[in-house]
Amino acid sequence: MHIEDTQARAWWKQAVVYQIYPRSFRDADGDGVGDLRGIAEKLDYLVELGIDIVWLCPVYASPNVDNGYDVADYRAIAPEFGTMADFDHLAREMDARGLKLVMDLVFNHSSDQHEWFRSARASKDSPYRDYYIWRDEPNDWRAVFGGGAWTRNEPTGDWYFHIFAPEQPDLNWENPALRRELYDIMRFWAEKGVAGFRLDVISFISKQPFDRPQTGGIFDFYANGPKVHDYLREMHAEVLEPLGLMTVGEAPGVSAADAPLYVAEERGELDMIFHFDHAGIDRTPEDFWRPAPWKLSDLKEILTRWDRALAGRGWNSLYLGNHDLPRLLSRFGDTGAHREAAAKLFATLLLTLRGTPYIYQGDEIGMINTPFESIAEYRDIVAMNGWADARAGGRDENEFLADHILVSRDHARTPMQWDASSHGGFTSGEPWIRANPDFVSTNVAAALADPESVFHFYRRMIALRKATPALVHGDYVPIDAGNPDVFAYVRTLGDVLLLVVLNVSGMAVDIGDLGRDGTTMIGNYDGRGTLRPFEARVLRMAGEAGEFASPACSMNEVDPAYMGLDRQGGA
Repeated sequence: MHIEDTQARAWWKQAVVYQIYPRSFRDADGDGVGDLRGIAEKLDYLVELGIDIVWLCPVYASPNVDNGYDVADYRAIAPEFGTMADFDHLAREMDARGLKLVMDLVFNHSSDQHEWFRSARASKDSPYRDYYIWRDEPNDWRAVFGGGAWTRNEPTGDWYFHIFAPEQPDLNWENPALRRELYDIMRFWAEKGVAGFRLDVISFISKQPFDRPQTGGIFDFYANGPKVHDYLREMHAEVLEPLGLMTVGEAPGVSAADAPLYVAEERGELDMIFHFDHAGIDRTPEDFWRPAPWKLSDLKEILTRWDRALAGRGWNSLYLGNHDLPRLLSRFGDTGAHREAAAKLFATLLLTLRGTPYIYQGDEIGMINTPFESIAEYRDIVAMNGWADARAGGRDENEFLADHILVSRDHARTPMQWDASSHGGFTSGEPWIRANPDFVSTNVAAALADPESVFHFYRRMIALRKATPALVHGDYVPIDAGNPDVFAYVRTLGDVLLLVVLNVSGMAVDIGDLGRDGTTMIGNYDGRGTLRPFEARVLRMAGEAGEFASPACSMNEVDPAYMGLDRQGGA
């Protein structure tokens, strides 16, 4: 049976999501920190781009040890972002434009400044004591941000557990009273018009037995605890289903094989998850914060594996950049002569795969990594802790900086580049983190004025996706998976058959007759024939998938399971 017979075409399947990192999007009051009023000022820009859903990274009250992912009050707005009245204003303005709002919820852990934890650490008799996880003695488990995962609590003489920083104590989901509190928080925001939630590291909420030795990667160890699906089903039944909320769970450590357990519709858990398989494609297996070469063949294999795992069983989420990764073009593309072509190519990739696409702020104008010159210019806790550990281990500062300039999360967090004025038009004050100096040439104002800009290509690509059901719901057929430079695939639904061809390299590539008889729907170059550096083409084809054979891209490596297309978009 075809997927469309068993799963409704939910609104979030057709949608395009835009992720906003509020601290760096737009500062309306000149204090150097982005804010809710600044976001409200730019909503028409998002509408022009074609966005349907806006995902806000955390704007809750927080001491900002991890830039808002350490929440001190889940029902309060951080003063640097504005007031609850500002939030309500933003929600109304979004609703007036047909934009849906998705909030970020950090429910694996809180801040150590949350009233729950301040009470819990003060006394073993606190009513909030069991909202957190305590042991008389620590084990040897490690924290993601460095060091051990247990910190001694002097007032009570025992230790509390934290997968991330010591200032981010993990919540104890074993406690039903805690879970009820969390569900009430979700209801609070839903009543304010929030349409859904991105759930931070939700795969970590159920803990492994603490007597279990910690082996393998930290993400893999902390994910998929014994009760995670029980908790998610309860959340779905208590809150998500009754209120019709969209969910996307950040799911480090969840494999493609396990993904249907989280997102299969009949299980009643989440709508989508973010996986990490391609997030680490350019990192060493031993250390996520050290760069390593990547191969296009690996990226193709990962994206194809996830499509196959979820086809007919659940829905995929698609992203190439976010607030935890360096800039897309600096990782996978070109920051020199082919920068614009590469930006358009990755827009084509993101918006022609099966699943809901998530665009990270600034990618739609081709922003790249910032040339930080010293450790003092970094703001991320990962950089700070990483350098402290490196220095203690005798590592050379230049060597550390050479690695971090490639992997730092701060690259995604530099100010949005609105125009060529001071600090890229982000603020009239001094920004909390330096702006990339290339804002003079790469900015929204310049992009809007140039009909051939990266922005306008994204806009046309989004419009094409929305007008073409095959790009949303159609089957995905990879072509010549082993080609080291070309990523090619077919999207098919009913009698519509589309060919996507991407040259992910800085060299021209001969693809023979591939797509010769197709009609170009969109591309980042004019003309046909040999693919130019970072060239992307989407073509409308006639005939069966097997007719795409060519000397350069022969389909010889297409999985036979994909060749039995039923011409209705399913296999």
